[in-house]
Amino acid sequence: MSEVDAVEHVDMSDEVQTLDGEVESQITQWRRYVSAHPTVAGADVEELEDHLRSQIDDLRSVGLDDGEAFLVAVKRMGRMDDMWREFASEHSDRLWEQLVLPSGHASGSDSDRRGLLIAVTTAVAAGLATIALFNNVGIISDADPDGLIPRNIVLVVMAFVAIFLVAKRQVTGWPVLATVGAFAAAFAATNLYPFSFVDGHTAALTAIHLPIMLWFVIGLIYVEGDWQDHAKRMDFIRFTGEVFVYYTLMALGGGVLLAVTGGVFAAIDLDPETLIFEVLMPGGAAAAAVIAVWLVEIKQGAIENIAPVLTRVFTPLFALIFIGFLVTVAVTGRGIDQDPDVLILFDLILVVVLGLHLYSLSARQPGDEPGLFDYLQLALVVSALLIDTLVMFGIVARISEFGFSANKTAALGENLVLLVNLAVAAFLSLAFVRGARSATEVERWQTSYVPVYPVWAAFVAFAFPFIFDFV
Repeated sequence: MSEVDAVEHVDMSDEVQTLDGEVESQITQWRRYVSAHPTVAGADVEELEDHLRSQIDDLRSVGLDDGEAFLVAVKRMGRMDDMWREFASEHSDRLWEQLVLPSGHASGSDSDRRGLLIAVTTAVAAGLATIALFNNVGIISDADPDGLIPRNIVLVVMAFVAIFLVAKRQVTGWPVLATVGAFAAAFAATNLYPFSFVDGHTAALTAIHLPIMLWFVIGLIYVEGDWQDHAKRMDFIRFTGEVFVYYTLMALGGGVLLAVTGGVFAAIDLDPETLIFEVLMPGGAAAAAVIAVWLVEIKQGAIENIAPVLTRVFTPLFALIFIGFLVTVAVTGRGIDQDPDVLILFDLILVVVLGLHLYSLSARQPGDEPGLFDYLQLALVVSALLIDTLVMFGIVARISEFGFSANKTAALGENLVLLVNLAVAAFLSLAFVRGARSATEVERWQTSYVPVYPVWAAFVAFAFPFIFDFV
């Protein structure tokens, strides 16, 4: 019998309370690494962590400090690849089971059936509600010259995502009340504010920023109200990226399905345009959002391997593009176009950069020394910081020339929020590659800064219409 199998499950709550924050963060990263392997079930992860903490406690009792005890304990547990081979040989029956069931659950368990039933029910309801709204049936009976339907669709879909997570995770109490209140306020602002749709911009700003705010409100459901926990904030950020990956893959597959549908019906001289654009596309897009969240919920261990791979691929590519862009700007002397669409594009790109940076940090193993990839990350963050600075200069110049407007003020604020994040991230990353800071400190800064984004989004969505007279 292996050493792992001989370990008894014990309650290590006292040791958890006495370990310092740095070691707790390293244990969280170690557990994340263990959980990511498809042959390790939830109960095994708990057993392995108990074993690790027991080893740490024994080592601390003989005089090692927390950090030394952690490193020695991990070393004693052997190479992780050897552990995976051991688990795979002893639990090979799980490999097929885990393709369709969450780790740690028996085939066909009540919990699995319940989760699937909630997902399917919520997805179908989201699809039907979106089809009804999209076709102006029953929900909005009048014509829609002011764009109420497109401004409500995203909120409707996100409401069903929130409902799914509440039911799946069985969350109760203040996080649910806060979520209900936030969605009620969002629907009220979208539908009751007296926006000017002739030459106004605040309606579009509200429609863009409300989903950002609401997604982080949904995060309260995901972390079950414990937003102060750094590890849970990191889990939600990872969850966000994984949902994006899954939804993108499903959208690509859905696009192929719609194309095949059109071709099949065209072969018998029927035009399926109404079916595709008024039923399948809106309904499928809404249902896919719920299914993507459900898939990430049950397959976190498998999908977590995708994010580090994507980070490794796209970090050097983004770094090369950004550096090339900065060199081109320096050589040609051209400034960045201040068209609103261009500014939105740059903001999205900078958010992607921050996401790549954060995912690379979360994928690091405890004790890893800075390497070439960390220098690429530093180059990416610094170049993004310089680009954001150029954008800021352009926005300030336009405001000086033409005055404040809702769009320019929103762009200024958003880029300022990004600028602060990038500046501190660049400083900490530089300190990390020089050995003066740990990767955990850089990660903690990023996750601690996250609440700034929904706060700013809420301010733009709710306050800007009043500040700029709903224009």
